[in-house]
Amino acid sequence: MSKAILVLNTGSSSIKFALFPADREPERSALLCEGECEGIGHNAMLHARSRTKGVFQAALGEGADHAAALTALLQWIESRFGDYQLAAAGHRVVHGGAKYCAPILIDDAVMAELTQLVPLAPLHQPHNLRAIAALKRLHPKLPQIACFDTAFHHGQPAIATSFALPWQLTAEGVRRYGFHGLSYEFIASVLPEHLGAAQAEGRVIVAHLGNGASLCAMRGRESQATTMGFTALDGLPMGERCGALDPGVVLYLMQEKGLSPAAVSDLLYHRSGLLGVSGLSNDMRTLLTSQAPRAREAIDLFVYRIGRELGSLAAALGGLDAVVFTAGIGEHAAEIRRRVCEDAAWLGVVLDEQRNAMGEACISKPHSAVSVWVIPTDEDLVIARHTWERLI
Repeated sequence: MSKAILVLNTGSSSIKFALFPADREPERSALLCEGECEGIGHNAMLHARSRTKGVFQAALGEGADHAAALTALLQWIESRFGDYQLAAAGHRVVHGGAKYCAPILIDDAVMAELTQLVPLAPLHQPHNLRAIAALKRLHPKLPQIACFDTAFHHGQPAIATSFALPWQLTAEGVRRYGFHGLSYEFIASVLPEHLGAAQAEGRVIVAHLGNGASLCAMRGRESQATTMGFTALDGLPMGERCGALDPGVVLYLMQEKGLSPAAVSDLLYHRSGLLGVSGLSNDMRTLLTSQAPRAREAIDLFVYRIGRELGSLAAALGGLDAVVFTAGIGEHAAEIRRRVCEDAAWLGVVLDEQRNAMGEACISKPHSAVSVWVIPTDEDLVIARHTWERLI
């Protein structure tokens, strides 16, 4: 019987999955199936896609939790891919703290330490760990590998990770970690294919723009600085998160407005960003088609903040050779790319508007001092490869 690797990316109400053969290093072309369980806790549905098995969807029942969704998913995999046996599962785990800088086999001690990091990634970490625990109950002997969104940034210079706080707090782990590392790791791995070997090793800023958004400055395809920090609240405005914020605002909300820590957390994580500014939606597609003035304001702020952070990271790199757009907005919103590139003209960016509108890979003019690219990311493939490496 052939072996397979299951990749899981678990959120509060969804489980995204992918299944890869484990007989060789995973490649996107060998993908067996992918999909998601969505609406967990409400009207849960399983959606799956496979080149060989077609498209499948099924209702999982009212109120199905993560364990029920995983049970249904595993049953579907067994029914459609009965000639494969699961060899391991790889999980996206958002926060690895100061200790975990590489993928690791999960045991009880690792789970206990990752649980302690929940306050640093409350939108993601609890749900990542919930899927791990549920799968352990269903398949106690199945190896499970944690792959961390923070790991790619661990090699940054110490000065790039430090806050100007008492050194004792830094020693306790209060520092900049950075996130979206699995996405950045994939982009770094394919840069030579797109930019060429020489430019790929140069000064590159990658813009991971989605409902969560950040920028990463790379040199030699390694992280030098990034916009997210201690938590995934920092940096750019996002779908529902505020981005960079004067910490005095938090003090004001608590001391003068009487908000509790829980209320402040809810405001900053769930009611800010594009949603908060527009009062309409956290979805860039909705905002781009809206004529509402506040929708325009939200887009303007998003683009402005990208421009400021782009300049900051270019300064950290001592110049700029290339910009890469990736993730949902970065890959699909030509208007956002156009505006960001126009604002970056002072850095030497010259956009080819026709190539940008057509969504081509290179969207800069040949004479542009800074080349600009659109490269789809693939976090699932990164997780599958890390998991496979720990099996051989």
